[in-house]
Amino acid sequence: MSRSLGVALVQHPAASLPQFEAQLRRGVAAHPEMRLWVFPELHLDTPAGTIDVEQLARPITDDRFAELGAIAAELGIWLVPGTFDERGVGGRVHNTAVVFGPDGAVRASYRKIFPWRPAEVCAPGEAFTVFEIPGYGNVGLSICYDIWFPEHTRQLAWQGADVILNLVQTNTSDREQEQAIVRGNAIMNQVWIASVNASAPTGRGRSLLVDPDGAVRMSSGTSGDEILTTVIDFEQVDAVRRFGTAGVSRPWAQFRREDEPVELPLYSGRITPSAWAPRTTEVRA
Repeated sequence: MSRSLGVALVQHPAASLPQFEAQLRRGVAAHPEMRLWVFPELHLDTPAGTIDVEQLARPITDDRFAELGAIAAELGIWLVPGTFDERGVGGRVHNTAVVFGPDGAVRASYRKIFPWRPAEVCAPGEAFTVFEIPGYGNVGLSICYDIWFPEHTRQLAWQGADVILNLVQTNTSDREQEQAIVRGNAIMNQVWIASVNASAPTGRGRSLLVDPDGAVRMSSGTSGDEILTTVIDFEQVDAVRRFGTAGVSRPWAQFRREDEPVELPLYSGRITPSAWAPRTTEVRA
């Protein structure tokens, strides 16, 4: 069975829920083979004017999420409608990504661990998220500034992610650097990374998809609304890790079991050679 999945990366400005639904329906009608639809960070939670996250925040049990699940079920797609200001337990507000399966159920959620401080006032999350798309493989969730921290992508890869979805709302001058960081993370961890940014006026666009070898498979312009459609081959992750990036480098096969642990004082931890490998991939020594 092929492990190739049709994926649509939607680069649009922020939208209201009715606008979003209309966009999605038009997109699915035009691209019926795309089974995973991904939208930018805070796509439905960036209204015009001052953003008051305390006013916008709502729990995952809010009716709006049920409505989004119903749309995903009707269209029979995997849906990542961006991120939301989520009201968590104790009243803390998180920047949270939610994933709906083709049955309409919430299949995964992730709270941004590295909010963009000082501008972003949401509380940081505490747990990394990787979910399975049955028959294909595992997908990790990353939100915007998370990608700047190499520990984040490495942890998702170690937890078994074949593909990482980086949901972005970057409207600052460092989008070019962000693109380089995305590519570097894909190369170092030998995973697919899709970085989906909003278009103007919400963001600066330049979304991209990088494969496990580090090649940019597709990219968008700076401001226009675009739907990037592609096919992700989950099996390419296994091939690159087995034969090496560009047929040469195999960082996940770096250690042998008899090697001494490498202390990591920064983290009060260590690299243990016997545990140095992604959980779902056999890396041949």
